[in-house]
Amino acid sequence: MEFRTADLSSREAAVLDAVDAQWTVDRVVELVAVPSLGGTAAESEAQHLVAGWLDELGTDVDRWEIDLAEAATAPDAPGQEVDRSEAWGAVGTLPGVDGGQPALVLCGHSDVVPAGDRALWPGDPFTPRVDGGAVHGRGTCDMKGGLVAALAAVQAIRTAGVRLARPLAVHSVLGEEDGGLGAWATLRRGHRGDVCVIPEPTAGAVMTAHAGALTFRLTLTGLAAHAANRHLGVSAIELFEHVHAALRALEADRQPADRSRFGDHPYPYGISIGRLRAGDWGSTVPDRLVADGRFGVRLGEPVETARAAFEGCVAAACAAHPWLADHPAQVEWVGGVYASSQMPAGSSLLPAVQQAVIDAGGALPPERALTAGTDLRFYTAAGIPALHHGPGDLRLAHGVGEKVPVEDLLLSARSLALLALRTCGVA
Repeated sequence: MEFRTADLSSREAAVLDAVDAQWTVDRVVELVAVPSLGGTAAESEAQHLVAGWLDELGTDVDRWEIDLAEAATAPDAPGQEVDRSEAWGAVGTLPGVDGGQPALVLCGHSDVVPAGDRALWPGDPFTPRVDGGAVHGRGTCDMKGGLVAALAAVQAIRTAGVRLARPLAVHSVLGEEDGGLGAWATLRRGHRGDVCVIPEPTAGAVMTAHAGALTFRLTLTGLAAHAANRHLGVSAIELFEHVHAALRALEADRQPADRSRFGDHPYPYGISIGRLRAGDWGSTVPDRLVADGRFGVRLGEPVETARAAFEGCVAAACAAHPWLADHPAQVEWVGGVYASSQMPAGSSLLPAVQQAVIDAGGALPPERALTAGTDLRFYTAAGIPALHHGPGDLRLAHGVGEKVPVEDLLLSARSLALLALRTCGVA
């Protein structure tokens, strides 16, 4: 990869030269091989693995067991969608000569979502492989590649023998996929920084804002009957069709007129049904249906306002239906709560990241907003300007055949290393 050596100091050039491609790829492969699904023992195993690497890199490591009882009762806790018997936080801080609070935080999550139907994958999703200039496997893109890129930046700074003036911190967190337990617990423990970059996959853009997301559960009650006399029953599936049509109309009404900030994404604030459960016998009219789904929160919209819009839509749909008017659908809010978030306007972090990417050999990253809820909201809520820029394409996340290009990994590592030197300063 070519980078603009003419614009770099000798120490910056030395750090870019020190980014080790093999070291980076090897650690992505090792981390992806840990099937760190939310709620499994492997979720904590991945955190311990990263903590070990942070120790090897010479950082001051804080590894602690998260208090799950507190996380279940604290009023500001983000909620969880899986059951956990344990959870671990891991923070590594590369000391600065001048001490003080870290000038830069690099945050990444080590948990992943299920692989789905493994028969659709070209190979075992948790047996990573390097092929065609990319690392393939569940979590490569979202976001073990980005987390390792942050570690590779630290590794390059150490290898080049550069000492920072201000500390640099790496926050390795879990639970991002189901609410953000790890980031919440890390900030609650007192880990802070002046600014934060979260290297989620951004396909070359810089994401300075993200939409929110709420998980809902709809329960509809019909009337059971023998399928041979289905006219005597009321199908909960058909009732859901009526409510779902109203939700699709609500989704259309909530989209912004100008979607350019979202890269012309057709549904920045989407409504999606992720799971349906109905009936208990093939020849019986189903009298109960439970639908779990995701409801997009608009930028700047309070969570309470978004919930009221959803509940109002469901209530109106029920009132207009002869059966549902007397047997209305129940709405519950379950799992993670992702408020929308935006980096404060005018923050110097945006141009600093853009320049670092250019000087590391990349193209000028356009500023965009993300349609998915992320851990960024915790940092901005804590008064820490934060944004996303990382390797891979979010469109591959959670899908079959997930991968991250090696070239993206190295560009991200170099960009983060340059940003660290310029933000933390060189002693």
